[in-house]
Amino acid sequence: MNSHKLGTYAAETIDLAPPARAEAARPATQPAAQPRWTHVHAPDVRASAVHGTAWRGLRREFKVFLSNPNALFGVAFLLVVAVSALLASLIYPGDPMEMVARPFLWPGQDAAYPLGTDSMGRDVLAGILHGARISLTVGIAATLLGLSAGILIGATAGYFGGLVDDILVKFVEIFQTIPSFVLLVVLVAIAQPTTGTVTVAIALVSWPTVARLTRAEFRAIREKDYVLAARSLGFGHARIIFREILPNALPPLIVTSSVMVASAILMESALSFMGLGDPNRVSWGSMIGAGRDVIRTAWYLTALPGLAIVFTVLALNLIGDGLNDALNPRFSEER
Repeated sequence: MNSHKLGTYAAETIDLAPPARAEAARPATQPAAQPRWTHVHAPDVRASAVHGTAWRGLRREFKVFLSNPNALFGVAFLLVVAVSALLASLIYPGDPMEMVARPFLWPGQDAAYPLGTDSMGRDVLAGILHGARISLTVGIAATLLGLSAGILIGATAGYFGGLVDDILVKFVEIFQTIPSFVLLVVLVAIAQPTTGTVTVAIALVSWPTVARLTRAEFRAIREKDYVLAARSLGFGHARIIFREILPNALPPLIVTSSVMVASAILMESALSFMGLGDPNRVSWGSMIGAGRDVIRTAWYLTALPGLAIVFTVLALNLIGDGLNDALNPRFSEER
C-alpha cells in the first residue's frame, strides 16, 4: 500500500553519493553511472511524498471502501443514528423520562406515539432517540480515551524496547489477567454511576488491546530504512514516533477503533441493563432493563431498543470490515 511506503520513498531520495574512490577507479571510456540516490532537502522530500504517493494511496483506498456495499450500508445506518441523536432534542424537546400518555400503548395504536409507551407511560420512540445520544457519546468517547492511552503505552514499549518494554508489557498483562466486564462492573460500582464514570471505566478496560497492537506494529516498523534515516538525521524520539512510525501503524488501529466503539456501546448497555448506568439519563440498556419484567405481555419494550443496539453494532462491524479490506496490505496486493 502506497501510504505504508511513504517513509521508504522519503529514505530513498536522501543523498548517499558514491565514494570518490569508486569514481576514480572507473575507466575513462566507461560512461558515468547514474546515481541511485538523488539529493533532495528533507522538508522537500516529505512534502513531495505526502502530496504524491500518500494521497494517491489514500484515494485508491477510499475508492475501495466506497465500492463495498456492506460498508456503505453501515455508514448510511450509522449516519441515520447519529443524525437522530443530534436532533433528538428538536424532535422530542421534553424529558424522555416523563409520562406522556397511558401505559402500554402498543406500536401503531396511537399515531402520536408511533412506537407506543412503556409501563410508566413514557414515549418509547423518544427514549430510543435520546438513548442513541448516550450510547454513541459513551461509545465514541470511551474509544478515544482507550485509543489514546493504548497508543501512548504501546508506542513507548515498542519503540524503546528493552527494560521499558518489559515493564510496560507486564503492566498490560496485569490488566488482561482480570476479566474485562468483571473489572468494569467493579469500577462502576465503586464510583458514582454517571455517564462520565461509565465512559472512563470502559476506556480503562479497553486500552490493553490497543497497547498490544500498537507495540507489535512499532516493533515491526522501528527498524525500517526510513526510521533509521530519520535517526541519522538527528530527529528526536517524539518526532520519529509520531511523524515517522505512527502514521504507518494507523491502519490496523483504525480498523480496531470501529470494533471498540461497538464493544463500548454493548458494555454501556449491559451496565444500564444491570442498573449501573446513569439513573438520570435514558439509554437503550436501561430501556431493556425496564421492560424485562413485562417481557411476556409487552415484548416490544425490550425488542425495540434491542434492535437499535443490534443494528448499530452491526453497522459498526460492517464499517470495520470495509476498512480492513481497504487498508490491509495483503488485500491491497491481491487487488
